[in-house]
Amino acid sequence: MFASGAATAGPWSAKLQHGGPPSALLGWAMERYRPREGLRIARVTVELVRAVPVADLRVEVRTVRSGRRAELLEGEIVCGGRTVALARAWRVVASPVDTPCLAPGPGVGRVPGVQPAAVMAGAHSEGYLAAMEWRFEGGGGFDVPGPGVVWARQRIPLLAGCSDTPLTRALVLADSSWAVAFELDHHRRFVINTDVTLLVHRDPVGSWLCLRSATAAAARGAGLAEGVLADEAGQCGRVLQTLVVDER
Repeated sequence: MFASGAATAGPWSAKLQHGGPPSALLGWAMERYRPREGLRIARVTVELVRAVPVADLRVEVRTVRSGRRAELLEGEIVCGGRTVALARAWRVVASPVDTPCLAPGPGVGRVPGVQPAAVMAGAHSEGYLAAMEWRFEGGGGFDVPGPGVVWARQRIPLLAGCSDTPLTRALVLADSSWAVAFELDHHRRFVINTDVTLLVHRDPVGSWLCLRSATAAAARGAGLAEGVLADEAGQCGRVLQTLVVDER
């Protein structure tokens, strides 16, 4: 059982979590579930079944399929007897040392200098938003229309007394991708993500991570937020989120 702290609260309510901490909690549990030498988690998809309360959470992990080079894990967060989040992750054999280093797309810049605390209009800012340090390229912010680029790092660890891992740091940030993009105005419309998929072709290095995020949408369709994840050495993964878009 895990007790949720106030720093997990998302921008919509002090009683409901941002998707980042529970996603990272699932990743943390999956990494520790029957670890296998030479295998690493390359992809995690988290289904945000319900809003995750700032409350006590139970985490369960099981194996769906296991092979010599790859295995599929499944995780679940339960609160008050109800499933609030589901996840599946592929744990695969680490590629050989002579694998070429390929990273399509533009490079990333350097971490911007110190900026004022990031704000989001009308949001609860004392939870997750304050638990992260945000530095936007060009000095923008969550209320500046995107596409957007932000560098971020945790001010506190995911779990008290435990060291963060590259995977958990990436998952803490990943659910913020669509808010960094901010191309569908969530002040005028109802916009929320149902899921988050993180793909990491290599483990991110260091505490600072970068998200370069943009949005696709169409009438009579849905929204898609896509982010490029990077560290100071360059690109290391992708983030995808399905967006529900409706009238308020």
